[in-house]
Amino acid sequence: MIQKRSYFVLGLAVLAVSTAAIMVRLATAPALIVAAYRMLFASIFLLPVSIRALKKAKLDKQIIGMAVLAGLFLAVHFATWISSLYFTSVAASVTIVATTPLWVTLFNWLFYGKAPSFMVLLGVLVAIAGGALIGFGDFGFGTAPLLGDLLALLGAITAAAYLLLGRAIQHRGVSLNAYVALAYGAAAIFLLPLPFVAGLDYLSYSPKSFAIIALLALIPQMIGHTGINYAMKHIDPTVVATMILFEPVISTILAFLFFKEAPTLTTMFAAIVLLLGVAITVSAKQGKNK
Repeated sequence: MIQKRSYFVLGLAVLAVSTAAIMVRLATAPALIVAAYRMLFASIFLLPVSIRALKKAKLDKQIIGMAVLAGLFLAVHFATWISSLYFTSVAASVTIVATTPLWVTLFNWLFYGKAPSFMVLLGVLVAIAGGALIGFGDFGFGTAPLLGDLLALLGAITAAAYLLLGRAIQHRGVSLNAYVALAYGAAAIFLLPLPFVAGLDYLSYSPKSFAIIALLALIPQMIGHTGINYAMKHIDPTVVATMILFEPVISTILAFLFFKEAPTLTTMFAAIVLLLGVAITVSAKQGKNK
């Protein structure tokens, strides 16, 4: 029952995070402003739940330290990935950041000694190949595509570290609500000074911009990221990270609908390859767990 619920939550979460790139573009505010307010609003929205969860949680210095570190990785993830959307296409950005499963698998291997099976590794590599092909067809778009690609890659690496830390903390008996309260709050604290350092104004943006950023906090953050963290506790992290590869397909479709960023034939072929990789990984992990 928990397994089925976890996959449902994960599917809903992937749909939610797939709207993030579109909302970032629609916000028409600097990347660091979007990132900082996104995490600030999410922390405020969660405050009633967070206070209750933290009162009940049994926290020690090590768990708090891990949660703060997760918040730091989350802050870097948003600062770099959101910035990438200002330099390259939506398709390229979201597909590069969707290489997260490669880094999850690598970190799982390096730090937890969990070497992936041949079929799991094959599925991840096929899915990543599909994601890379999607981005390849769009690498010529944007004002500085190479910079955007590198920022998205850094966003993928830090997302993997954030997800694995969240899994480890929850496996120590910390509730999901308590964990996200600490991690989201830490990310907001790390992000809020950055616009000041960059010389940006905090308030000179339209009500529409703030409304869209609030939606970013509600949908991709609270539903999307919180749902993914829930799934990380109950589903193998490689499967979770690989399922997130649905994001570039959905985001690319939304980018066409909103911004007329038409996917190429390469993109459409790559989507089939990506979905095949997802299917291989999920079926391989489920077969191993039986």
